[in-house]
Amino acid sequence: MSKIRITKQFSFETGHALYGYDGKCRNVHGHSYKLSVTVIGTPIDDNNHVKYGMVIDFGDLKKIVKEDIVDVFDHATVFNKNTPHVELAKELQDRDHNVLLVDYQPTSEMMVIDFAEKIKKRLPNNIQLHSLKLQETATSYAEWYAADN
Repeated sequence: MSKIRITKQFSFETGHALYGYDGKCRNVHGHSYKLSVTVIGTPIDDNNHVKYGMVIDFGDLKKIVKEDIVDVFDHATVFNKNTPHVELAKELQDRDHNVLLVDYQPTSEMMVIDFAEKIKKRLPNNIQLHSLKLQETATSYAEWYAADN
């Protein structure tokens, strides 16, 4: 049977700052991110299966991405925990702000790599992550492809 790609789109609001950056993005700011998640697999061919004809139920894919990415990053501020931004993060956390400390510079490029690893761990064995597209602005995005990695 044919391999089919399934894509589900998500959106979330996240703030970040890029420590050491030489432009405006060194300041705390936010984006309305759009994330497209594409998986690939073979549709279920057992006509007695409740998900007959599906590669993966869109709801199952939504659950994975929502739990590991959207619910975590939405309305959070992300900082690289290996920089002095950790002091600002502590101050914000003390004031009851949602802060995420990550092991990387929170650029779209690094976030999409992080998201790919999180999603791959949760997918069923017969489904592979094909690609991710993380759109930071209307005209700027980072893409991750399994074929490249």
